Amino acid sequence: MTTPQSNKVELLAPAGNFEKLEIAIHYGADAVYLGGKDFSLRNFSGNFRLEEIEQAIVYAHDRGAKVYVTVNVFARNDEQPYIAAYLEKLGALGPDGVIVADPGVLLTARELMPQIPLHLSTQANSTNYKTVEFWQRLGIRRVNLARELSLAEIKVIAEQAQIEIEAFVHGAMCIAYSGRCLLSSFMANRHSNRGMCAHPCRWKYALVEELRAGQYMPIDEDERGTYIFNSKDLCMIEHIPAMIDCGVSALKIEGRMKGINYLASVVKVYREAIDRYLLDPKGYAVQSEWLVELARIDRRGYCTGFYFDDPQQTAPDFDFNMGTETHRFIGKILRGPEDGRLPMAVRNRCEVGDPVEILSPGQAIRKTSIGNLRDDEGNPIKIAQPNTRVYPDLGLKTKPNDLIRKLILVEP
Repeated sequence: MTTPQSNKVELLAPAGNFEKLEIAIHYGADAVYLGGKDFSLRNFSGNFRLEEIEQAIVYAHDRGAKVYVTVNVFARNDEQPYIAAYLEKLGALGPDGVIVADPGVLLTARELMPQIPLHLSTQANSTNYKTVEFWQRLGIRRVNLARELSLAEIKVIAEQAQIEIEAFVHGAMCIAYSGRCLLSSFMANRHSNRGMCAHPCRWKYALVEELRAGQYMPIDEDERGTYIFNSKDLCMIEHIPAMIDCGVSALKIEGRMKGINYLASVVKVYREAIDRYLLDPKGYAVQSEWLVELARIDRRGYCTGFYFDDPQQTAPDFDFNMGTETHRFIGKILRGPEDGRLPMAVRNRCEVGDPVEILSPGQAIRKTSIGNLRDDEGNPIKIAQPNTRVYPDLGLKTKPNDLIRKLILVEP
C-alpha cells in the first residue's frame, strides 16, 4: 500500500455549469464531476449539453485536471434506448470517468464505451470490501463508498480493495440512508433518485393533532422554523490526515447546485490543507484561517458525519445560527483586453471606497479597497450595479476567476 507522501490524493469538486468548472479548477481541484442534461441526479443544476461536455474536457485537460460525468440515474424501461445512445456519444468525447449507480447502466456502459473508466456512485450503497470486490469484477475502477461508514471501516475496505476508493470530505448530507429518499416522491411527486429532489427535508414542519386541524404545535424550533429532518453539513477540514491515512484515493466535495462563492472557498481551503499535509505530514497543523473561511460560507452547521461513530455528529442542530454577515460576494475577475486591465463581472452592488478582499488560489486572503471604477468606455463611475461589467482599481494584482468580496464588518 502506498503512503500518503507517495500517492497524492485527488481533490474532486462539483461543477454544476461551465463557470463552476472554471472556478473549481482555478482554485485547485484535481478533477471535477459534472452531469449532462439527462440521466444525472442533479437536474436542477445548470448541467452540460454534449458539446459543452466536450468543451469542458478540453478546458480541464489543458489545465491538468480530469472530468468525470455522472450518469447515476436509476433508469426505467422506456429510457434504455436513450441511455444507450447517450453513453455511446459520451464515450466518444473521452471523459476521464463516468459515474454510475444502476447495474443496467453499468452493463450498457461497458458494452458501448469499454475504453472509459467507470466509477460507482455512493447511491449504490457500498458498505464492505466484498461488495467493492463484486463491483470490481463487473468493471468498476473506483467506488464512492456509502456515507454511513466510519473511517475505521473505510480503512479496512481500502486495504482489501484492488480499485480506487473515494469518500466525501465536505458538503450537505442527505437525511436518508445513502441518499435513497422517498420523501420527495410522496410529497412533491418529484423522484429524488431520478434527479428531481424537491428537498422536503429542508422544509419547515409542525405537529398537528388529527381532530384539531389548523392548530400547529411546534416540535423543536428556532426563529427560522422547524427542520426536523435537516442534517448538518459534513466538514472534515480538521481531519485531513485521518482521511488520507485510511487509504482513500479521492476526497469529494458535494455541491453541484451551490454558487461559485461557496465553491471557491471550499476548494481553496481543502487544496491548501491536502497539499500542506502531503508536503510535511509530521509538521502538519490545521490553520485557523481555514476554519474561519469555512465558517463564513452558507451551511447548516458542521459535523464529521459517521466517520468517528459519534451519534451526536449526525443529530440535527436546532440551535445553529449563521451569525452576522461579515462579507458579501460582489464579483468575479474576467479576462481583459491586451492592455492588462482586468474587468469584473458584478454580482452584487459595490461602490468606490468599499473595503474588499481578494480570494486567489494559493495565497492568503488579501484585503484592500476599491480605489475607482470605470465602465467599458473608460468613464469613471461611483457605483456598480449587479449584472454589469466594470474595471476596478484594487491596488493589488488579480487573475481571471479570482473572486472579490465586500467586507461588511471590517476587522480593526
